[in-house]
Amino acid sequence: MTTDMDTLLTALYVKIDDELEGQRWLGRPPQLTDSELVCLAVAQAMQGFRSEARWLLYAGKNLTSMFPYLPKQPGWNKRLRAALPLVKKAIRMLAVDTDFWFDSHWIVDSTPVECGRSRSTVKRSDLAGWAGYRYCASHSRFFWGLRLYLVCIPTGMPILWALANPKIDEREILPMLDVEAGLVADRPGLLLISDKGFASQEFENDLAMRGIELLRPSFKREKKRKGESLLKSVRQLIESVNDTLKGQLDLEQHGGRTFEGVAVRVAQRILALASAIWQNHKTGALIT
Repeated sequence: MTTDMDTLLTALYVKIDDELEGQRWLGRPPQLTDSELVCLAVAQAMQGFRSEARWLLYAGKNLTSMFPYLPKQPGWNKRLRAALPLVKKAIRMLAVDTDFWFDSHWIVDSTPVECGRSRSTVKRSDLAGWAGYRYCASHSRFFWGLRLYLVCIPTGMPILWALANPKIDEREILPMLDVEAGLVADRPGLLLISDKGFASQEFENDLAMRGIELLRPSFKREKKRKGESLLKSVRQLIESVNDTLKGQLDLEQHGGRTFEGVAVRVAQRILALASAIWQNHKTGALIT
């Protein structure tokens, strides 16, 4: 572990332990607290350990000074899957604790989360009925799995995210904004930046009723849209976020085999991304 990683985990532990109420346990509480669990999940994603067995072996040799107790692999897997609500709260908590939380510019995009390749895997997978087939233009092939829809601010901090069957139209996913209407109400003049996949007059009208303006590239048959000349540089921001999730945090090698397993492992990587941005912001490495 590097000094920077030690510093991040220490700051993250203090933040989570102070602000998030842990689960109340009947009987004897677990030896690994919820705060420690979340910090270990972030460290695993940042260190690039796809195998839980190898991660626990590494942590047992190198992290005992910070985490004196580590569960066995079955216990770790069970605790991690049950920690999805806690991980979601931690992502939001870190985003709120930055100066750019109320940024009125959002960027939305989706990226494939592959869950299996062989036909036999698809047939026996517990993800059947949730995952599906879809063509991925960036890989020039079909994939079986899910799509991650991510709404970020220009600094890359995640605001909203969702996993969905890839066959679902992208424009049907964004109504997740309704889940937390306060996020939109607190941002008058919100500008949502997207690609052509979100193009629809009905969709734009729906956003306009909520006070949201959509900025996307125009089709060849359309007139140039207002602000379109700025899109190329802005779109690169969320592409870099997706590249970080896939290239550095191994989003495509999540290893999940169940609904809960995939969801928490994706959330684990989003939390690792949010933690790095939060720490950089607090230390002055990321200026807004």
